[in-house]
Amino acid sequence: MSSARVDYIAPWWTYWLHNFPHINLRFQPTDNSFQPGEENYQQSLIFLGCVAAAGLGLNLLCLAIYLSCLCCCRKDEEEESKKPNSCCVTWSAVAAGLISCIAVGVGFYGNSETNDGVYQLTYSLYNANHTLGGVDSLVTGTMGGMKSGLHQHLARLDEIFATRDDYVQTLQFMQQMADNVIKQLLGLPDWVDADMDLASIADQTAYVEYYRWLTYLLLLILDLIICLLACLGLAKQSRWLLTTMMVFGVLTLVLSWTSLGAELATAVGTSDFCVAPDKFLMSQIKGVIGADIVHYYIYCNQTLSNPFQQSLTIFQRSLTTMQIQVQGLLQFAVPLFPTAERDLLGIQHVLNSSEVSLHQLTALLDCRGLNKDYLDALVGVCYDGVEGLLYLCLFSLLAACAFSVMLCAIPRAWRQIACREQDYDDMEDEDPFNPRARRISSQNPHHTNVHSFCSYSSSMGSQSSLHPPAAPTVSNAPMSENQTALFGGHPRYENVPLIGRGSPPPSVYSQQYRNRYSPSMRATYLSMTEDQVRHFGNDFQV
Repeated sequence: MSSARVDYIAPWWTYWLHNFPHINLRFQPTDNSFQPGEENYQQSLIFLGCVAAAGLGLNLLCLAIYLSCLCCCRKDEEEESKKPNSCCVTWSAVAAGLISCIAVGVGFYGNSETNDGVYQLTYSLYNANHTLGGVDSLVTGTMGGMKSGLHQHLARLDEIFATRDDYVQTLQFMQQMADNVIKQLLGLPDWVDADMDLASIADQTAYVEYYRWLTYLLLLILDLIICLLACLGLAKQSRWLLTTMMVFGVLTLVLSWTSLGAELATAVGTSDFCVAPDKFLMSQIKGVIGADIVHYYIYCNQTLSNPFQQSLTIFQRSLTTMQIQVQGLLQFAVPLFPTAERDLLGIQHVLNSSEVSLHQLTALLDCRGLNKDYLDALVGVCYDGVEGLLYLCLFSLLAACAFSVMLCAIPRAWRQIACREQDYDDMEDEDPFNPRARRISSQNPHHTNVHSFCSYSSSMGSQSSLHPPAAPTVSNAPMSENQTALFGGHPRYENVPLIGRGSPPPSVYSQQYRNRYSPSMRATYLSMTEDQVRHFGNDFQV
């Protein structure tokens, strides 16, 4: 028997996965043929999951080394070192976000493709189950009609035609034809076991696929939410949000590698089946149905003869012979035995219904219906199903990369936030350049010094906006009492207002607060233009 297939060709990716090394847990190579019942083959698939677990361990080790180096090797917090670090954190966050979005898109596509393939498999299994169930129902119904209905009619006619030996012989011949039909029906294979197995396999597959699809959908949504919240934490510089997202990022990293191991093992095992599905199927049905029958339905070539053709032909000829005999009795015996007409018409009805069942049985037993279901199932599993698993593997790898980059960027951002807060902590609360001094002054109205000075600055600003100021004259005369009261009783403030002056803070003020500014704030102030200094002074109300 030829084993060449022209209507099913396994895709190239199944051959690529089929050639993956199959190694058991004792590091010994095993056969890559699909044998799910053998222990060595099961260990070879478990070994692929262990490879993904090793990748997870290596990834976590690299992250631990990176974080240790980041904590131990602290650099000076100068402006030259801060700008590259901030840029590095920004680009790392952008890269992690882009990779995560691509991974989620690939994951959605792969999850949908896998679900479509499994749905096509279950649909084909249900169709094949319906075909086999129809065959079993027709065989059972025909045999029941022949055994019970036809036998009762023949028994009554045998009593009616007891005086006519020729009619009795005709009835005996019809009984032999009926027994011959029953014998041919009994020669058909018993489809009950196969029917129940297909139904249970389809139900279990649909049940597992529903929860698999739902689990991956939740995982995709979780990855997207964690990525968005991490970006939000970086934008708002929220330390608690970044810490929480770092914990969830580690959890998602573990889930990504775990799903990669499961997807890889499933894809390799399915590809082993898809490369040679006929061999596995014939080995599974070997003890239930004959090999010639399985070969007929798997290949369904024009050169192959129907193994049920002989039984169906004998069935058809027996029915035709019985119908001829009934027509003869209706024509010649009914005028002599009018009471026999009812039973003869009953026999004719049984034969007509049996003939209808014969035509339906012939159509159901043809190889084209079951072969189509078989090919549809193979296409669903080996094309859409395995392709979707490959996309899910790519999703897991991209998600692992994205969260690794995110876990590297979050600690650096957390450190930068801490450094900025440390700069603010080094400044005194009375320093007007400290943002906290502005908040304290706005919340506590009892700071009369700053309040009177701000009032004076505001009034001077309004006056200068209404009347052009005259050229300021610098005087070394001591301040008057009114000026002293106006400035809150502090003689250290000079008598020339800061607004419109276009110069750095007063010399006395600079000398007193020179060491209170961080290097970054001094560099910022020195890089300002005159207009920016004036605007800076108005904002802080110096």
